[in-house]
Amino acid sequence: MLKLPARYSRWVPLLAPAALILLFIHLNSGFSSDSLAAYEPAVSHTPLHYSPERTIQPSQSSLSATDSDLPASCRPLPGMEDVLVVLKTGITEAQDKVPVHVRTTLRCIPNKLIVSDFEEEIAGLKTYDVFRNSSEELRANEDFALYNRARERGRQGLQNTDHTKVENGMGGMSGNPGWKLDKWKFLPMVTEARNYMPDAKWYVFMEADTYPIWPNLVAWLAEFPADQKLYIGNQMMIGDDVFAHGGSGFILSHDAIHAVADEYGLRPAAWHERTHQHWAGDCILGIALATIGIPLLWSWPHVTDRSLWEQDALNEGFGTQQWCYPPFTFHHMTPKDVDRIHDFELQWFANDKHSLLLYSDLFKNLVRPMLESYAENWDNFAQTELKREGDNSPFTPYECAEQCALDVNCLQYRIDDSGRCSTTDQALRGRASAGVKSGTMMWRVDARIKERGKCQKPKFVTANP
Repeated sequence: MLKLPARYSRWVPLLAPAALILLFIHLNSGFSSDSLAAYEPAVSHTPLHYSPERTIQPSQSSLSATDSDLPASCRPLPGMEDVLVVLKTGITEAQDKVPVHVRTTLRCIPNKLIVSDFEEEIAGLKTYDVFRNSSEELRANEDFALYNRARERGRQGLQNTDHTKVENGMGGMSGNPGWKLDKWKFLPMVTEARNYMPDAKWYVFMEADTYPIWPNLVAWLAEFPADQKLYIGNQMMIGDDVFAHGGSGFILSHDAIHAVADEYGLRPAAWHERTHQHWAGDCILGIALATIGIPLLWSWPHVTDRSLWEQDALNEGFGTQQWCYPPFTFHHMTPKDVDRIHDFELQWFANDKHSLLLYSDLFKNLVRPMLESYAENWDNFAQTELKREGDNSPFTPYECAEQCALDVNCLQYRIDDSGRCSTTDQALRGRASAGVKSGTMMWRVDARIKERGKCQKPKFVTANP
């Protein structure tokens, strides 16, 4: 027999009959594989040096555009002219992940810079080698093996192991050559951004699997004084060091980027040695900023380390409900995801009444219509595994759905290919996954949406709690 939490057991005699009736309707309305939606959504101790000798010169043809140079279909976005957008990528991913941004998220951005570990042209935009000023001593570090091969032979120098997918563990993906090289990009990247557009008010950094919502950004930045030293991002910690997660995207003000670029320029060898001893470049940047007295402004939920399909918009995180906040970025977004969200964003902002896009808007208008009462080969990420008392037999989809129906807080359930049943009080879109079956208690999701209600005004993070 399944053992339920004590706080729910007293309600079972009252709720079980009603739940079973609803369950019968739920299963018969969607218990089919046809209900699956078509859309799927460090060893060398060589002295290290850096010489910022050659700076990137703005080029209207390849990197930057004035408002008059932008496509006629671009809607005006006042304030964006004061922002430099920096996209960080690498040779092993650039051709797969950058083109979609060129035609979507970067298309209407007047000031943009793509930095990489390899210089090439992608979809009409040039990527710049962020290590082109590095010394031979630095390139002798074993983390630069991939870079040295590509610099000598171009893409012909790539090896199969450069594309190896490895598990992202506590120390990152140390078995991936591109990932090991990536940590060295952060400090040179902020220097290049400062040198490229020294008079920008704001510098926004993102990665090739980050999705940004620009109208939300300019509205959020309007809440801050641009003449202060500000470091804004999704809070992370390694030990006692607090930093902004790079994949979530982060922001530096004019004075902040000048200060940290100056610090790096004054003591490059010391910062390279610290990078060599560490595994996360975004953390090193955070340490550098903290060293010169610039703390991180904790900015979740505007910036997140998860995709849109993993956002728990109906509940709380870090003591905060996402519902009325305008998100700026989502992470781990595939090119298909970027296209899908960009299409939705264009439709949303085509309505003159819409100046922002809130989590509640995304959930009600995009995520909720994609949820299904039952889907095969789909994972909604439900994580609370249920156990039978004295019985390890696998669950059937009906049994797993029944247990979710009996728990008044359960919104979704999933059964993996071994018959393990998990439930959750979240409502996530999820992703395609062979062998996994998922279901959603749609009536409860709709009731939760009604309970959250309409946002009277957007909420913004402007100070640490």
